[in-house]
Amino acid sequence: MNLTPLRLGYLPLIDAAPLVVAHELGFAAEEGLGLDLVRQTAWAQSRDMLGAGLVDAAHMLAPMPVAQAMGLGPRMPALDLLMVLSQGGQAVAVSRDLTARLRARGQDFAFDDARAAGLALRAVAPQGLRVAVPFAFSTQHELIAHWLGACGVGDVRVTTVPPPMMADALASAEVDAFCVGEPWASFAVERGLAALLLPGNAIWAAAPEKGLVMRRDLAEGRPEITGRLMRAVWRACRWLDEAQNRGTAADILSRPAYLDLSPELAERGLTGRLMVTPDGDMRQDAHFIAFHDGAANFPWKSRAALFAHRIAQRHGLDPGPAMQAAMGHFRTDLYRQHLRPAGAALPGASSRVEGALPQDRLVAAEKGQMILGADGFFDGFTFDPAAPASTN
Repeated sequence: MNLTPLRLGYLPLIDAAPLVVAHELGFAAEEGLGLDLVRQTAWAQSRDMLGAGLVDAAHMLAPMPVAQAMGLGPRMPALDLLMVLSQGGQAVAVSRDLTARLRARGQDFAFDDARAAGLALRAVAPQGLRVAVPFAFSTQHELIAHWLGACGVGDVRVTTVPPPMMADALASAEVDAFCVGEPWASFAVERGLAALLLPGNAIWAAAPEKGLVMRRDLAEGRPEITGRLMRAVWRACRWLDEAQNRGTAADILSRPAYLDLSPELAERGLTGRLMVTPDGDMRQDAHFIAFHDGAANFPWKSRAALFAHRIAQRHGLDPGPAMQAAMGHFRTDLYRQHLRPAGAALPGASSRVEGALPQDRLVAAEKGQMILGADGFFDGFTFDPAAPASTN
């Protein structure tokens, strides 16, 4: 079979699994595509290579196309998020010094109570915190800002560090804590440098982490190829959310060409069975990461609006135009067009009130019914893009 070649950029994280699995297990080949997966080292490199046409699509932090739409990046062709690749999968890690102070205060590292963890941090770090995130426009940044702000932690200084370098940043005392996608939080624990305080889903139950991003001119100019790629990746996401496949996924991802780590380390984040301290304390989080279930792949325009609203506030921009610009880059129209033939469940709306579902809910879909996953915030926060001024 003659396969149409596509170059896809990715960073070495477990949430690159949909691209890797689409390639390794033949989902892409079944769609007539030959994927060349290009490992990258930093998110700015991923964005710049995509903008320059050096890759055809990329595994990318969900807020990055939002920031580009707001003019907060280098000038380049429009970038669109076609589908979400993963929700969750992040963890907050704290240094050995902070771990000792938290333990002395009675923190049990239960790994599930964002409010208790945030209040404990406020008590043991009255002079403020230095927190690393992988990029200025990242879900991790949004999680940290929302969580620590809601808990009244003052003087939070956020810095950016590439995911594989997070452990080194802790070791050199450049930062006190970090929030990063797996396996790099577990990597720091394995080295004895950190303890895991929280999973990202303890702050926001359905935080969109990575997306499949393409240049708009290519996504719209080559609709057949765009559709084939989206269907291949969507099938890989569905395969990944079958629990019995997570071990196989860890074996594939751990190979030298991808994460180049032990399968056991890669498996922690995929299964949600995490070692939270170097002493071997284990925690199980069945919802640590989602690749497909609960409409995880749908690129809700309301999430683009939420990211834009937050980013605009931090940068002194008018949130209204920022939200309008951002929502046009989460392509629910292309998602419906290309994944309807694959049988994907499609919501009746493309926007909603974010944070309004404390539990999974059965709702009406384009055809029949579908389950929307819980998306609540730990503090009851909700965001209505139609009335952002009333956000609580």
